[in-house]
Order: sequence, then structure tokens, then C-alpha cells
Amino acid sequence: MASIRFALNHMAAPSLSIEDFFALAAFLGIDAVEIRNDLTGNAILDGTKPDVIRAAATRHGVAIISINALQRFNEWNATREREARELIDYARAVGSQALVLVPKNDGTGRADGERQANLRRSLEELRPMLDAAGIVGLVEPLGFEICSLRSKAEAVDVIETLGAQPTFRLVHDTFHHHLAGETPFFPHLTGLVHISGVSDPAVSVADMRDPHRVLVDADDRLGNAAQIRALLQANYKGPFSFEPFASEVHALKDPGAALKASMDYLAAKV
Repeated sequence: MASIRFALNHMAAPSLSIEDFFALAAFLGIDAVEIRNDLTGNAILDGTKPDVIRAAATRHGVAIISINALQRFNEWNATREREARELIDYARAVGSQALVLVPKNDGTGRADGERQANLRRSLEELRPMLDAAGIVGLVEPLGFEICSLRSKAEAVDVIETLGAQPTFRLVHDTFHHHLAGETPFFPHLTGLVHISGVSDPAVSVADMRDPHRVLVDADDRLGNAAQIRALLQANYKGPFSFEPFASEVHALKDPGAALKASMDYLAAKV
């Protein structure tokens, strides 16, 4: 069995500066990181120039594999186009390989036919921008019942109908895969895997939300180890990026030790 190539999303330790976040990844032996545009007081929101981020990544020996994320990407309008151009320009300047694309998640745009048409239009609009910048668009279906794009199969269908691979690939998020109740894996079109666990025994699957998402341990209810094993067996060779949202993880005084424990647990299980 191939070993797990771990990556680190800044959501794993959002209080750390970019410099300290990259240093944490390097300390853990992780060479791939995701930066975010939704962390107050941190790149990208604080206006840090991309060359500063790029230099820090080089200094710590880490590759920026994605910027996370263009929100509501499947609601195409003038605002979305402006946001997309700004993020794609930043991604290119910072040396990022990809931009994560997150669908709207407010209960709108869910009707059959409407979902697919919105997705198709957004991918058609984004494709030339991404191609010109040499950036991959990582489509991330969300498993929440109110989401406008829950199904990876639906995303794959539109991407393949457009012949738009390799411009677009999927994010397989272990949390969202479990919530969506979707059984197929699409390793040939998967560009990134997000990993987080849910250990709370009381919460129902329908009620699971981002604050429940912790580091994967022996109490994990999402089947992370089985999902990772299935992807590796199907020849997925990309990174598995830690993306916990729980406040108790963000409050850890020593996130490195907790992340190392989760890495060791998963390595042993897979």
C-alpha cells in the first residue's frame, strides 16, 4: 500500500501567521500546504503581497497546492467574475497550483436542471481564466442537504461532458463524502483530498456541521481510514490535507503534537 502524502490546510491552525504555519508544516515533514482567503488578519485578507508568501514558502521548503477558496463559484455574475480574477491572479503570483471552488450552500439553486446548468456555466466561464494562468480549478461538492452541489458524480458528469479535464479536478472531502452518502470514488479526477473526523457520538449525520470537524482519531465516525485506503488502492497519488474546523482544535497550544498523533494513527490504519 502506498504511503499517505499528507498536506496541511491553514484551517488546521488558523491563529498561526503564514510564517509559523509553514514552519509547522515543515516540522511535521509536510511539504504541501493550502492557504486561505477567509482568515482575518492573515494572508490573503490582510493584504499580504503574494511575493512575501511565495518567499516564505520557499524558505520553509513547502509548495502551495491551493488557495481555499472561491465561494459560491456556481452562482456566476459580475461579482463572482471579479473575485475569480483576483484569486486566480493571486494564485499565479504566489505560485499556487490550484484554486478550490466551493458551491453556494444556502438552500438556493438546488433544483434538478438548475444545478447542472449553473455548474456548467461557471466552469465554462472559469476555464479560460484558469488555463491562461496555468491554475487548476478544484471543484468541492459539499455534503450538506442545503448545498447546490452535493454530488461528485454530478460534477464529474459536467466536467467530462465539457471535456474540461485537466483544467478541473475534484476535491474529495472525507466529511462531505460521508454526509452526502455518496459511494463512488473518482480517483482519476480527484486532485485533492480534505481530511477531518467527527468523534462526537451524539450528533446525527444530518446535523453534522463544520464545528464538529476534529483531527481524525480512533473515535472517528466518518470512516476516514477506509476512504483513504480506497483512494490509494484506486491509484490516487495526490495529497491528503488536514482541514479541521472545530474550535477545540484551533485552541490547541501544541497543534504539531496533535497533528502528528493523527498522522501516525492514519498511517497505522491505512
